[in-house]
Amino acid sequence: MATEDGKSYARRDRLLKIEAKVKTWWAENDVFRADPGERPPQSGEKFFGNFPYPYMNGYLHLGHAFSLSKLEFAAAYHRLRGANVLLPFAFHCTGMPIKAAADKLAREAQQFGDPPTFPEKEEEQVNQEPEASNPTANESVVQGKFKGKKSKAAAKSGGQLYQWEIMKSLGLSDSEISRFQDPYNWLTFFPPVAMDDLKAFGLGCDWRRSFITTDMNPFYDSFVRWQMRKLKSMGKIVKDLRYTIYSPLDGQPCADHDRASGEGVQPQDYTLIKMEVVPPFPPKMGVLQGKKVFLAAATLRPETMYGQTNAWVLPEGQYGAFEINDTEVFIISHRAARNLAYQGFSKVPEKPSCLLELTGYDLIGLPLRSPLSFNEIIHALPMMNILMDKGTGIVTSVPSDAPDDYISLHVLKTKPAFREKFGLKDEWVLPFEIIPIINIPEFGDKAAEKVCKDMKIVSQNEKEKLAEAKQRTYLKGFTEGTMIVGEHTGMKVQEAKPLIRSMLIETGQAIMYSEPEKRVMSRSGDECVVALTDQWYITYGESEWKKMAEECLSNMNLYSDETRHGFEHTLSWLNQWACSRSFGLGTRIPWDEQFLVESLSDSTIYMAYYTVAHILHGGNLYGSSSLIKPEQMTDEVWDFVFCGGPYPQSDIPSSILDQMKREFEYWYPFDLRVSGKDLIQNHLTFCIYNHTAIVSKHHWPRGFRCNGHLMLNNEKMSKQTGNFKTLRQAIEEFSADATRFSLADAGDGVDDANFVSDTANAAILRLTKELSWMEEVIAAESSLRSGRPSTYADRVFANEINIAIKMTEQHYRDYMFRDALKSGFYDLQAARDEYRFSCGLGGMNSELVRRFMDVQTRLIAPFCPHYAEYVWRELLKRDGFVIKAGWPVSDSPDLTLKSANKYLQDSIATMRKLLQKQLSGSKKGNKKGAPVAALAEEKLMGLIYVNEQFDGWEAECLRILQQKYNKETRSFAPDSEILEALKQSSIGQSSDFKQTQKLCLPFLKFKKDETIALGVQALDLRLPFGEMAVLRENLDLIKRQISLEEVEVLSAVDPDAIARAGTLASLLKKNPPSPGKPTAVFITI
Repeated sequence: MATEDGKSYARRDRLLKIEAKVKTWWAENDVFRADPGERPPQSGEKFFGNFPYPYMNGYLHLGHAFSLSKLEFAAAYHRLRGANVLLPFAFHCTGMPIKAAADKLAREAQQFGDPPTFPEKEEEQVNQEPEASNPTANESVVQGKFKGKKSKAAAKSGGQLYQWEIMKSLGLSDSEISRFQDPYNWLTFFPPVAMDDLKAFGLGCDWRRSFITTDMNPFYDSFVRWQMRKLKSMGKIVKDLRYTIYSPLDGQPCADHDRASGEGVQPQDYTLIKMEVVPPFPPKMGVLQGKKVFLAAATLRPETMYGQTNAWVLPEGQYGAFEINDTEVFIISHRAARNLAYQGFSKVPEKPSCLLELTGYDLIGLPLRSPLSFNEIIHALPMMNILMDKGTGIVTSVPSDAPDDYISLHVLKTKPAFREKFGLKDEWVLPFEIIPIINIPEFGDKAAEKVCKDMKIVSQNEKEKLAEAKQRTYLKGFTEGTMIVGEHTGMKVQEAKPLIRSMLIETGQAIMYSEPEKRVMSRSGDECVVALTDQWYITYGESEWKKMAEECLSNMNLYSDETRHGFEHTLSWLNQWACSRSFGLGTRIPWDEQFLVESLSDSTIYMAYYTVAHILHGGNLYGSSSLIKPEQMTDEVWDFVFCGGPYPQSDIPSSILDQMKREFEYWYPFDLRVSGKDLIQNHLTFCIYNHTAIVSKHHWPRGFRCNGHLMLNNEKMSKQTGNFKTLRQAIEEFSADATRFSLADAGDGVDDANFVSDTANAAILRLTKELSWMEEVIAAESSLRSGRPSTYADRVFANEINIAIKMTEQHYRDYMFRDALKSGFYDLQAARDEYRFSCGLGGMNSELVRRFMDVQTRLIAPFCPHYAEYVWRELLKRDGFVIKAGWPVSDSPDLTLKSANKYLQDSIATMRKLLQKQLSGSKKGNKKGAPVAALAEEKLMGLIYVNEQFDGWEAECLRILQQKYNKETRSFAPDSEILEALKQSSIGQSSDFKQTQKLCLPFLKFKKDETIALGVQALDLRLPFGEMAVLRENLDLIKRQISLEEVEVLSAVDPDAIARAGTLASLLKKNPPSPGKPTAVFITI
């Protein structure tokens, strides 16, 4: 017996052995090979699903497996029900991370040797070279145990592992790691490993169609070149000068997939106000004499510059005086200077030129001449809450409209000690009053003053209140405010703002400035800037193209309102996208080969490539085993295959051209693409755009299903904390089927899901115990009851099987896999267990048990295909493969029978409680004097009293509710109307109405709620089945479950039956039976 850490793993090992055997069966029969049919498929006859190919700089992990499992389960369901299923899988290698990691290895080998010897001790005050660190902790994952503790080398490299150490943690030797200095070695190492892991997972993939990206695959390279040329010919790729997130270290734009952090962050545009420092300069700034020196303040509100009273600086802030050109110097933060240098505002392009280091203290009191200000001279004053990583560190002050400015100036004016602390002269502060510039409805022309007084804000430290004050005034000021000063007096703020901004820039009083909305780190460990770059862009957002994308989206199945809203939001803001890069791996821009196609732009219609990949590649990932030459795949050939173009003049045999065309036309459009929701804002929306541009409308995508991220045991998956698991680790620890089981149970929808190790371990136990049970039952099948199912228990169990089939099918159709697992496995197991107990001495029916095994095996096959295949062939001795066995046939579920069985089980549970209560009462004695029979537990009789129809005030209440219920709207009339009907009824006319009303009101509420939940049948006077008949048919079960010697079922309206209770008849009065709620008393016999 296999043991690890003192634990037995025999059950898991049995599953692993089964999985190995089943994989051999599948491989020998090529069960997942997908070929087109002889004719175009009708609705539901084919299913083509796909998954965003993972990036190949590491092993696949459970996060990949979770998203992929949604596609795998969907495809397996469609394959099971008889559809022709195509599930292909490819590997993404385009972009910069692999090249960056390879370059790091080369630098480390050059700096520390090959193999390297890293420093053992951390030196203090060491300025790290950017190349020597790996602040991205790239996507490579540790194949052994994941630990959050930093090594010495990690500490030396700024808190991150050296790249060599990361590779070492994968279990690679130094000689193997050395080869990864060549980026193309990554492309030959990781994709085959990932393929092996996915095969171990049981992925139902047609591996003939797999491929890698980049120019290492000449056919895919040709495909991407064709796509780019086609977009350019349609005017959808243009060259333009635009602000973009940019990595100075990499020397190129940094798109979402190039980032270690800051995905989705966009450039934020500001107006940079040039506030001229009035000479003479203080001694500290003497070296700047003779130049035009400006404090440059970044603002989003240039229209408010009329109301400036001062500028703000952070006393402790680190500033510099930077040369912008031959004559102008900007005093700003170093971060802002770095951004400006990449926007054409530095004497030395792309390199800030700092003439003088300054602090905020050096700037306090500087006299300034600021554009548009009604005050000829204003001064720089201290503010303590300026953020140096936002804007330039210099802030304009407009106390009429900015709550922060109002409070800060108010504090300086009213607190002499504060002025004295910073050495402020009174004339820099006291003469400056609020200047009204904008009138805002509800706030007047001094909005900041009003909102601060209204909210009783008295200090700069009341940050939450100040944030709320800004929210109240800023948006309303922009949308409803009116200018009351300047040449645009009387104009709405939102109309005046762009005019004032343009005027300031055109007259040289301001410049345009942009920076990342939030901090962005590239995968090379570089903090990104916003650069003004001249490069190639895809014109997403263009009005006509956007309309086509919106039309496509409107016809797609997205399985969630939240997902649809995410796409709609993305379409509302998505604009030109930089599609060229100068660093990394990939395909060259065909008309401008100095650039590469970036990684999100070569990945938008490759789903079409799957349809022909096997023909081009000859079963090889790299396209190196083909009878066709890459140069034969001309634009005319691609157009013919994918775009309905004319038959090409080509030396490719016509039979192959026709085969490629037939494959595409059969499989397209794809039916489902499964992805994490984080790709909505880029990849998935790009996919929609590119399909609408390139292929015919009837080939546009049909569906996207997006999911949240995966947590591991209720915590975020993280390599740094060690809460991380690769797919291979999960399979080795739990087996593939138990891993899949837990992934199915992890959750659906777009909220984050949770993989629970205990669930996987429980799955091992459940699956192996079920195997043992089936083996035992089949071995002893002759002892089972033969013949057709005939008993009540048989009927109930057969009905539960039918219900499981129908419900599970609906859950699979909706791609709600946790629900499918519940109805198709958990609930079916519970029904089987109840059936075993209900059968008693008569035993289970052989035919029904066989049907249960057949149905359960099919229903769980998409989740646990190896287990199901083994049961199908080895235990049930069935021909073929369960994965293609067809969805089980069922009769229509009998919901009345289900209700009757629930009534039976609930009644037994209630009777058990009543017996315990009566036994307890007889032992303690009855202090209140009510008659209690002494009970001997070994010989008891149960008298079950049933009232099958509501009568009296209950019946009257139900008739009223029937009259006041609207079947179309499934709602009741107002309570006041129901109460009035009750007063007018025979009950209301009786003398004891007030007393009866106390009983009626809770009963009415209960039946109303029950009706909303169950339907109008809840208002019937009788249940849809005979209660006494159900109980009498199950006397043996009742006796066994409650340990009774005898049981009788009696009518509560029969006086003779009531007399049988003797002194216990009083219990029937205290707890009278009603439809659905029998009452039992127990006597000794």
